[in-house]
Amino acid sequence: MPIPQPELDALYVQVHKRLVESGEWDRIHHLLASKLSESGWTDDLRHRTKERARVMDPLTFQALLEEITPQAKATVPLAVKREVTNAIKGYVKEQFEK
Repeated sequence: MPIPQPELDALYVQVHKRLVESGEWDRIHHLLASKLSESGWTDDLRHRTKERARVMDPLTFQALLEEITPQAKATVPLAVKREVTNAIKGYVKEQFEK
């Protein structure tokens, strides 16, 4: 039986709050940033964004962000996604075992 969306939303808010309050959110954020940098994803995205910005007319931050976001999300290396997902799952599992 699927969980109703309002209950999922409330659970997300609660887990996010715990992540932030415990400092785990910052640790996971740092893990993500370092893994993306190590993989070359950050430099590649920066390069693609600069190239796209050079040809946009008119150049606006919002338009550039809207254009590059789907491609950025789609190119995150699977190994990085797995590692960050496992870190989040581990934290959530630990919280519910207490």
